[in-house]
Amino acid sequence: MEEMRFDGRVAVITGAGRGLGRAYALLLAARGAAVIVNDPGVSMQGEGTDAGPAQAVVDEIRAAGGKAVASTASVATPEGGQAIIDAAVGAFGRIDILIHNAGIVRRGAIADLSPADFETVLDVHLRGAFHVMRAAFPHMIAANYGRIILTGSINGLYGNAGVVNYSVAKSGMIGLCNVAALEGAPHNIRSNIILPGAVTRMAEGLDTSAYPPMEPEQVAPAVGYLAHEDCAISGEMLVAMAGRVARAYVMESQGVYRPDWSIEQIAADMDAIRATDDALLFPPVPDGHLAHLRHSFAMARDG
Repeated sequence: MEEMRFDGRVAVITGAGRGLGRAYALLLAARGAAVIVNDPGVSMQGEGTDAGPAQAVVDEIRAAGGKAVASTASVATPEGGQAIIDAAVGAFGRIDILIHNAGIVRRGAIADLSPADFETVLDVHLRGAFHVMRAAFPHMIAANYGRIILTGSINGLYGNAGVVNYSVAKSGMIGLCNVAALEGAPHNIRSNIILPGAVTRMAEGLDTSAYPPMEPEQVAPAVGYLAHEDCAISGEMLVAMAGRVARAYVMESQGVYRPDWSIEQIAADMDAIRATDDALLFPPVPDGHLAHLRHSFAMARDG
């Protein structure tokens, strides 16, 4: 099988100083990409700064003969997102690949979590994704090429107690990814989500003693595929965890049609409403939104 390379491509990777982002940066650089290693070097709670992690990855890439530049701007503000993309264009003249991996954790139950801790996590994960995407999109449109990979989580699909801010941010990533896939389609821009599982700093405080091997390097090939020019999918989610790679997706039941409903009829028909026989899949690209409407309207029409 011919090696899938990234020669001539420029990749921006946020949160690339450690863990998953570092693994992505090393893999793409080894395959020929020039990499912007973005990481402000904050703690897992988003506090402090340290230029060391980003520079260490840059040094490692350069020592192996690759091309890389460090960026310590924060994704949490529009200005920071713009600065990260400007670093790529300034150093290498283009931006082909955007991998938004930056993330922090501030734990707390819904009844206890402060508004500040809720907003700060969304600033990095979800708003950060928009900030770098907003800055990169015009360059990708002009080049008629782009590959965007956002970092979701199974917490965003299924929830997890004690991290409502993180789960909400990761759920929001799905809508952002789908819109980017739709708006990017005419310009050869593909947007997808990786749902990674690896034991990194984010697992601090959790009991991982019973986990199988879960290294960042096990996730990196799936991200590499999504970042490659031969990536054949857009608006999709790939799970990569402990050696397993899978597709995650949203489905709907067929549903039940009545021209009008009462509360009692909803209760009586709930089993049929929820039945998953012949479940429906509406892929976001090319027209999941319209496909959903067409199906619902057809049931009303054919009643």
